[in-house]
Amino acid sequence: MTSSNKDPNGLDNPIFVIDDGGHYCNFTEAGAPDLDCEERPKGHSKDSSKLAYTVTDIPPWYLCIFLGIQHYLTALGGLVAIPLILSKGLCLERDTLTQSHLISTIFFVSGICTLLQVIFGVRLPILQGGTFAFLTPSLAMLSLPRWQCPAWTTNATLEDVSSPEFIEEWQKRIRELQGAIMVSSCFQIFVGFSGLIGFLMRFIGPLTIAPTISLVALPLFDSAGKDAGSHWGIAAITIFFIVLFSQYLKNVPVPLPAYQKSRKCHFSKVYLFQIFPVLFGLSISWILCLVLTVTNVFPSDPKAYGYLARTDSKGDVVSKAPWFRFPYPGQWGVPTISFAGVFGILAGVISSMVESVGDYYACARLSGAPPPPMHAINRGIGVEGIGCLLAGAWGTGNGTTSYSENVGALGITRVGSRMVIVAGGCVMLLTGMFGKVGAVFASIPTPIIGGMFLVMFGVITAVGVSNLQYTDMNSSRNLFIFGFSIFAGLTIPNWVNNNSDVLKTGVMQLDQVLQVLLTTGMFVGGFLGFLLDNTIPGSKEERGLLAWKEGYESDDTANTSDVYDLPFGIGSKFCAARWFQYLPMCPKQRAEHSANEHNSHTMENHSKINSGKDTEMNTRI
Repeated sequence: MTSSNKDPNGLDNPIFVIDDGGHYCNFTEAGAPDLDCEERPKGHSKDSSKLAYTVTDIPPWYLCIFLGIQHYLTALGGLVAIPLILSKGLCLERDTLTQSHLISTIFFVSGICTLLQVIFGVRLPILQGGTFAFLTPSLAMLSLPRWQCPAWTTNATLEDVSSPEFIEEWQKRIRELQGAIMVSSCFQIFVGFSGLIGFLMRFIGPLTIAPTISLVALPLFDSAGKDAGSHWGIAAITIFFIVLFSQYLKNVPVPLPAYQKSRKCHFSKVYLFQIFPVLFGLSISWILCLVLTVTNVFPSDPKAYGYLARTDSKGDVVSKAPWFRFPYPGQWGVPTISFAGVFGILAGVISSMVESVGDYYACARLSGAPPPPMHAINRGIGVEGIGCLLAGAWGTGNGTTSYSENVGALGITRVGSRMVIVAGGCVMLLTGMFGKVGAVFASIPTPIIGGMFLVMFGVITAVGVSNLQYTDMNSSRNLFIFGFSIFAGLTIPNWVNNNSDVLKTGVMQLDQVLQVLLTTGMFVGGFLGFLLDNTIPGSKEERGLLAWKEGYESDDTANTSDVYDLPFGIGSKFCAARWFQYLPMCPKQRAEHSANEHNSHTMENHSKINSGKDTEMNTRI
């Protein structure tokens, strides 16, 4: 399905309706009398590599809502985990009400950043949310002697979470984080909108992207294993249903009631299992956990194995969260700035940018889009910097980045429409304002989230490795670069985590930067891949630079201008101006197109004038 098949109204709704076994039909807009059916051999199912919806397609509104909720659920684990991890350093271990406020705030800001990214940024269906790259420097800063929590804040008998002293104790810590994040985000904004990141992309090919994307997911095996290991039975059931729906039942249609003017009430066969595998898998496992909790099959002792599988293990969040709360900038006070905090967070910003560039390519590949051009990458990184600035202003205690988990969801559901991510961003906005709704979703048992991560991270790793198909993997050069980058990206962070004292230089800020960069596998592997691929001699064909670009230009990929141009006519109205083509975030093809169009009109006018002169001369003769 390509964008060229769209109706004039811009809507495109391939619902995978089957009249019989030999037809594959695309419905146009709901109510259209004609069906666009493609004759296919009997027994031949739809190509499994086809997308249900490409990046520029617009599914029906009800599908957008459900698919948006699915993406919200996919990102839920990371969004909830970050405030809970930070709560200890912020002296909020026993204040679950404030923890729920932080969770609602990160939901709200993630929704804003998602809408900005999809509409004005890179314009790919990629969700924005809190980043774990900021946690390491944040926790390192909060572990300094001046920020260590007083003993009375960890003592349940002495702690009064409503007292002004306690409120000031944790708020001054988060204000310090806010200032560091806001200042560091200015660097990311500069790198993006100045075109520096786009310039570097000229030297980045498959051998850089492959280890970067793969190492986004590979180092997460430990956290996914811990979540799934809280009850392997529930995690295995979650994995079973997601794999069952997404792989084994993806070509099995489900008859659902529908209405059209031409056919009135009838049953349409819809591939629900292909579109909602994650949502179905989570729901079934969640219901099972609820039944086992009510029947007291799971232990009630918080220290016992399997307790985290109970649906009431996070019950305090639901009972204490307010029904409505509107987060706002500066809700914790005026941010403060420290030199050590800025340099530490800056390392997290660099790691986040490297991860995001890899996510852009993975997202484009899974959503049926061509590789992102430089102006789109520039805008994407710049808008992520704006997102970090907003996250700092609102006081999430974290920044924002592209969510790799949701990139993996695109590969499983085969729904790459950016309107779905817009719906997901709206869902996050609403749950950020309605505290009870967010608290209910935050109560998903931990092993269910762990089982989902095992599937998602596996898909992301495979997407990274799949970039090697464009390179000559019979070349010893390429084998060395990829193998060494991957192994070093796993080995070096593991060694640094276990021997952090060896890297102490005596300069605290430098120690934090080294700690963050060298413990981020995607940075280590991506940097080595970039360095070796650009220094070891090799032809463009051997490196895969030529085939890589051509490989995206298939029947499933939309035109670059349709995907990455600015919306609402901004690209055609403003970027067509001659001086706008020098802006790194402006699509240059528009300016070139306008210039070519102007030249063609000029040549046509000259031709008419010359033709008129010739006619006049002939008449005189």
